[in-house]
Amino acid sequence: QVQLVESGGGLVQAGGSLRLSCAASGRTFNTYAMGWFRQAPGKEREFVASINRSSGSTYYADSVKGRFTLSRDNAKNTVYLQMNSLKPEDTAVYYCNARATTDYWGQGTQVTVSS
Repeated sequence: QVQLVESGGGLVQAGGSLRLSCAASGRTFNTYAMGWFRQAPGKEREFVASINRSSGSTYYADSVKGRFTLSRDNAKNTVYLQMNSLKPEDTAVYYCNARATTDYWGQGTQVTVSS
């Protein structure tokens, strides 16, 4: 089983940057694909970005492509989501996800972008 703890959320003005971190417990971190999802008030949870187990390939939602960068450090059991040029529509609770045969989720971290 994997436990995920997100950090790095907060309030930022439009055009600003934040870096989210997701620290995972367990010794098998490098066997999981990792990703971020987000959920805005009144909306369904949506995919943001993912990275495969070996850190070779990343995938992004069209809405964040070119602004967000996902990376992982398998030695630290951590993934990072660098978010630049933030927009008010990026406001949401961001959830870290670990995926193998089962999905694991963190508790979420709030990101608020003011206009």
